[in-house]
Amino acid sequence: MQPFQNEKAQLIMTLRGMGIVDADVLSAIEQVPREMFVARALQAHAYENASLPIAMDQTISQPYIVAIMSAALQLTGRERVLEIGTGSGYQAAILSFLCRRVYSIERLRPLLVDADNRLREIRVTNVTTRLGDGARGWPEAAPFDRIILTCAPPVIPDMLLNQLKIGGIMVAPVGRDRNQQLVTIRRSEAGFEEATLLPVKFVPFVED
Repeated sequence: MQPFQNEKAQLIMTLRGMGIVDADVLSAIEQVPREMFVARALQAHAYENASLPIAMDQTISQPYIVAIMSAALQLTGRERVLEIGTGSGYQAAILSFLCRRVYSIERLRPLLVDADNRLREIRVTNVTTRLGDGARGWPEAAPFDRIILTCAPPVIPDMLLNQLKIGGIMVAPVGRDRNQQLVTIRRSEAGFEEATLLPVKFVPFVED
């Protein structure tokens, strides 16, 4: 039996019970070894439905939130996705099973080095990372079919909105402190349409 197999199965059941029905998202969560993305001392808690601390005062998101955000992107396997905030690399690893390529930006070099090592270790090959200011996005690779933020700005930077394709979807936490909301933003020829999903609590978005 693989390590954490029972804990992983329990997490999948929990997510289903909380209304996660996207089979592809659940399959990705089942395939990515979350224990690889947390400190060794916390590995026993890797499959609890809870956020956990990682280095440099950052966190790895609660699996339910990862699932909600991944499902909200409505991925078909063909998309190019921009992720702002690589963090542990866990969200990028999930997305790697759901889209064609992930472009992920992290502003903290130690986190990026660790994330790259983890992704390499689990043989993820369709995630490209860079060190940089997330507010600037990745202009030379834009526009993107989807954009996901794993940190919360007070408002979405215009440079990121402008890197979303017409017909694209952005999923992001927005707001300050205890007043954050997870939103989806769809871009059409007419502009941007925003919808609120649920209240959340993410680390703040920091611009360099």
